[in-house]
Amino acid sequence: MLKWRILVIEDDDIVRDTIELLLKYKGYQVVTSVNGLDVDSQVEDFKPDLVLTDIYLGESDGREICQSLKNNPETSHIPVIIMSGASSDIYNTIVGVGANDIVLKPFDEQTLINRVQRQLSA
Repeated sequence: MLKWRILVIEDDDIVRDTIELLLKYKGYQVVTSVNGLDVDSQVEDFKPDLVLTDIYLGESDGREICQSLKNNPETSHIPVIIMSGASSDIYNTIVGVGANDIVLKPFDEQTLINRVQRQLSA
C-alpha cells in the first residue's frame, strides 16, 4: 500500500506534534518543519504528496510558502492546505496564493483528516 507523504509546517510545538502523531497514526509518512525556511530542501528530499502549513509562522509565512510551491512548475501539483486561527475573511487571501484548502484552528481531528484525504484523493 502506498503511504502518502505529508510535510507539516507549524511553529507551535504542541500543535505540530499533535498533527504529526495523528497523521502517523492514520498511516501517513510525515516530516515536520518549525518555520518553513528549509521547505525547498525538504520538498526536494522528501517529495511530499501534500503540504500542510500554518499561515502565520515565526520566521516565514504560509502564504509565501504556498505561493512559492504553486509558482514552481516542479511543485505546483502538490496540494497545499493552510491552517489558520484567523477569521473566515482569510479565505480570499488563501485563494489568492493558490492554496487548495484551509483548516481553521482550533480544528477537530476528523476535520483535518477529512481535508487531507480529500486533497490526496483529488
